[in-house]
Amino acid sequence: MVMQNKRLTGIVLGVALLLLIPLVAMLFTDEVNWDLPDFVVMGTLLLGTGLLCEFVLRKVRNMNYRIGIIAVMLVALFLIWAELAVGIFGSPFAGS
Repeated sequence: MVMQNKRLTGIVLGVALLLLIPLVAMLFTDEVNWDLPDFVVMGTLLLGTGLLCEFVLRKVRNMNYRIGIIAVMLVALFLIWAELAVGIFGSPFAGS
C-alpha cells in the first residue's frame, strides 16, 4: 500500500514539476505564452496518462503487455501534445 501511494504522489509531483517549466519560462521570455486553459489541458493530459499508466501497472501482470500498452499510451500522449502545440495533422482539434 505504501509503494502504491508513493507512485501516485510521484505522478502528481511529476505533473506539477512539468507544468512549472512553462510557468517559469513565461517569467523570462515572451516566447512562451500559456493561458489558464493551456495549463488545465496539459495538466489533464499528463495526469490522465500518468494515472492510466499506474492502472496498467497495477492490473496487467504480463510484462510484455504492460510495456506494449504503456508504449501505446505514451505515443498517443505525444501525438495529442504535438497536435495541440503545432497542429501537425491540421485538425480542428488544434484550432486549424
